[in-house]
Parts: sequence; C-alpha cells; structure tokens
Amino acid sequence: MNGSIPSPRNGKLTIGPVLFNWKPEVWRDFYFRLADEAPVETVHLGEVVCSKRRPFFAPHLAEVTERLSAAGKEVVLSSLALVMSERERDAMRALAADAGDRLVEANDLAIAADLAGRPHVIGPFVNVYNEGTLAYLAGRGAWRICLPAELPATTLAVLAAQALAEIEVQAFGRLPLALSARCYHARSHNLHKDGCQYVCGRDPDGMPVDTMDGKPFLTVNGTQTMSCRYVNLLGELAGLRGMGIDRFRLWPQDCDMVAVARLFRDTLDGRLDAPEASARLADLMPGTEFANGYVHGREGHAFVAEGLGLS
Repeated sequence: MNGSIPSPRNGKLTIGPVLFNWKPEVWRDFYFRLADEAPVETVHLGEVVCSKRRPFFAPHLAEVTERLSAAGKEVVLSSLALVMSERERDAMRALAADAGDRLVEANDLAIAADLAGRPHVIGPFVNVYNEGTLAYLAGRGAWRICLPAELPATTLAVLAAQALAEIEVQAFGRLPLALSARCYHARSHNLHKDGCQYVCGRDPDGMPVDTMDGKPFLTVNGTQTMSCRYVNLLGELAGLRGMGIDRFRLWPQDCDMVAVARLFRDTLDGRLDAPEASARLADLMPGTEFANGYVHGREGHAFVAEGLGLS
C-alpha cells in the first residue's frame, strides 16, 4: 500500500495539512517546495477546517499529489474535522471511496466509519485518550493515530506501549484546539458565515486574539480556535523516542517550513543537540513564543526548558 515506506531509524516527520486559507498558488508552491527540499517522510493534503475553501486548491491537488509522490513522499488525504451538512457528508464519503490505495486521515468519526476495514489514519481532531479507544480504532483498521495535543508524556507512553498502531505526536506549530459551527473570522469583520468574503485569507498565520488587557491569548482561523504560541518539542524528541514514539507532526505555518523540518530532522539524527536546534528555531522565527507545557503535564502555554529526562 502507499503507506508502506521504510521507517527511518531515528524517527519520521510528517507535515500536517495546511489549516489556513492560503492563496491557491501559494498553497501549490508550498507543497512543490516540500517535495523538492523537505526532509520529511509524509505530507498531508486536504481541507480540514472549512469546506468552502476546498474549491480554491482543488485544481492544483492532482499535480501537487503527483509531485510529492514522485519525490518519494507518502501522501495522506486529510478529511474535514467537523461535518455539518449532507453535502459535506457526501464529499467525505467520496474522499473515502476515491482514495484508492492512498491513506486517508479521518478527522471525524463519520468518515472513520467509512474507512473501517482498510488501513487509514486517525487525525488529532478525534479524541483518543485511553487504551480502549486506541484498541477500538486500531481494530477497525487505524494504521496510524495522531494524538490530541493536550496529552501528557505519561499518557503518551502508555498508549505507545500498546503497540497497536503507529503513534504520532504534534511537535511544531499552532495547536488546533477547537472547531465551531460559527465563523469567528467572519464575525470579527461584521459578516455572516454564509457571506464571509473569505476574510480568513487575510491572515495566513491566523488572526491573533488578545485578552481585554491586551495580552496574547488565542488565534482564530475561520471556524477554528488555535493556540497563540507555537508548540516546539525539539527538546522532547529524545524522551518521546525513548517511549517508542517515532513520528512527529509539523503543522504548516507562514514561515520557512523546509528550514523547520531540517532542524527537526537534524535533531532526530543527532547532528544537532536540542538546545542548539531550539536556538536556531528562535532565530528563524524572531518574536515567536513557543510552548511545550502539555507534554510536561502543565498548562499548554507554558514552556519547560528541561526535556523529559528520558533517552
């Protein structure tokens, strides 16, 4: 099958689907560059947040898929995370039916049911918090599961030890926290969701949301709420690898994602130590605040300087 590629000894990197409303040519060229330059094993394609965006990049989907596949990347097709209409439900059925031998990532349990009995991926928008849920999904064909961001390392270790599916952890980028039927982006511009004018496209890295006293709080991306800070698990890679986790997801952001991927690849392969890699990441993204609190069992926005203490 398409997903059966050799596993790098030091861990694998995944580029998640673009969650933002990028211009179609920017979206296309982003993936072209990933195909040519990024040291990653897997790349996800597809609209996860808002079905209204899908027609914009659809004309480029076939050539992007071909370019990535020709470069030796595993291509995974990601589904919507919140299905709210029969039209969207039909589109997800079609995604499952037309994927052929290519892996599909289910971000909603409805499409997970469509994929039952064949290899597929469970995305981070499906809540997998315990061994029972993991066993159930793996038993229905989940070949890989990207876990929710809020799980601490103690829980990650328990789930990885089950050895029922490949476990993936979100390691870089703004964390997806919640989805709503309402479009916050549209409302912020005094627009209705049905007449949103695609204003989310004005914020290619999301729209910052501050508290009433002016402190950074969250990020809005259409109907999606995201973290303000970028998760950065460069310092936790060794500990997570020691738990048996060997796949790490990098969320696309409006930055040099090839350079980001190289820092993670070099850290996994031992060419850079974590402090040096983190310093280079900070230089690459000046002014960006990072977080790793969840994996340490802390509040998500916290940053813990020391690693997990495992190897």
